[in-house]
Order: sequence, then C-alpha cells, then structure tokens
Amino acid sequence: MSNPIFSNNKTFTAGTTVQRFPDQTVGAGSTIDANQLDTMYQAPAASPLDTNRLTIDDVIVKTAGVFGLLVVAAVIGWQIAETMPAVWLGALVIGMVLGLVNSFKRKPSPVLILAYAVAEGVFLGAISAAYNAAWDGIVLQAVLATFATFAACLFLFKSGRVRVTPKFNKFLLIAIAGYALFSLINLVLMWTGVLSGWGMFSGPLGIGIGLFAVGLASMSLISDFDSIQNAISSGAPRNVAWTAAFGLIVTLVWLYLEFLRLLAILRNN
Repeated sequence: MSNPIFSNNKTFTAGTTVQRFPDQTVGAGSTIDANQLDTMYQAPAASPLDTNRLTIDDVIVKTAGVFGLLVVAAVIGWQIAETMPAVWLGALVIGMVLGLVNSFKRKPSPVLILAYAVAEGVFLGAISAAYNAAWDGIVLQAVLATFATFAACLFLFKSGRVRVTPKFNKFLLIAIAGYALFSLINLVLMWTGVLSGWGMFSGPLGIGIGLFAVGLASMSLISDFDSIQNAISSGAPRNVAWTAAFGLIVTLVWLYLEFLRLLAILRNN
C-alpha cells in the first residue's frame, strides 16, 4: 500500500490478524446444565455491531461525516479567500501539520481528524475560489471529475477488474515517491525564478504529467479500498473507521487538486 495513513497501521495490512476479544471459557470446576447449553446453541450469532468490529457501514458513516465537515469549511474558505488571505494560508499550514500527526498516530483521534477536515476545507475553498476566478466553472468540472473517478475506481475494485497485488503497491509506492520529488523540484525552480508559470507542468509535457498524477491518485484510491477491506476482514475494532475515513479524504483531496491543475493547464492551451 502507498497511503502512509494505512501503511503505518498494521490493521490495514493483508494477512494481519487483529486481536478481537478474549475467549470466554468456563472456569475449572464449573458446570453447565443442558438448558444452558441449549440456550447458548439457540442464540443468534453475534453481529459485528455486537462484537464491536469494523463494518463497511462504519467507514461510510465516518467518511460522510468528515467529508461533510470539509465541504462546510470549504464554503467558508471560498468566502474569505479575498478578504482574509492570512486565514486560509494559516489553514494550509495547520492542515499539513494535522495531516502528518494523524498519519502517524497508532490510534485514531476523531477530534484531530475533524480538525484536519476543517483546516483542509478552508484551504480548499480558498484555492478553489482563486482557480474559479481565473477559469470560470473549473471548480465544478474538477468536482464532477473527482466524483466520477471515485465511482469508477470503486466499481473496478468491487468487480475485481483491478486487483491490488504486491507488484501493484510496489509500483505505486515508487511512482508516488518519484512524483513527489519531481513536484518539489519544480516548486523550488518556480520559487527561485528559474522557471515561470506552471514550470515543468506547462504545455504538452504538463498535460502528460497531470494525467499521470491523476492516474496515481486513482490507483491510490483503489489501494485504499483494498486496505479498508483488509481491516474489515481481519476484525479490526470499530474506531478504526476514523482512520479509514481520514485516509480516503486525504486521497480525494489529492485527486481533486490534481484535476484542478490539469484542467487549468488544458484551458491555458
């Protein structure tokens, strides 16, 4: 897996057995009569809710909650983009710090994850407003493209058309590391004035790189789905749903930002 939020947590690793609950055994010298045995046998099987284990519903609910808070914060960020630039710039820094903290926490912290959603939402709203001011309608296009890609990745994963294998994750890890280094070099060259505009993201090369980045983010989504499925299969505790929601949101934010930049480059051309 490539998402550090999942790779740093053994719960999401395939083949990992999660300790669930201690066995309830009868103590030495204890006896159970026939009626008690019959009652135990006739009792319905414990559901994941009864055993406090992670379910897909837990992941959906937590993801929807975190995403909803992010959207509300994004609306606020959109409104203050021009009048209060210091706020959304601060939100960028806070979001990055909280993102790193949440990524390396062994136990999920709902408060910190929700705080990340607020900070990241303010930043996304502000940068979306800036993009939309330069290219009218580009935000709606990026949002639709993000949701369409999410749906397509989920279909490909659930249908088995794309399988997450060790080779898949190895390629994804190397590709993301290379892309991150490339982006950092490009940013430094732009800051120092060596390159102007989009830097190495300009022109046909930029379009190709943008498509490559969208592909990486899409592959990362599929890897996230696989990690969450591993956690559910291994009987992870329900609070892990917060980590799953956080990981999905981080990947969706990355995918959305890549679509924004790609669409802007296409419009420039």
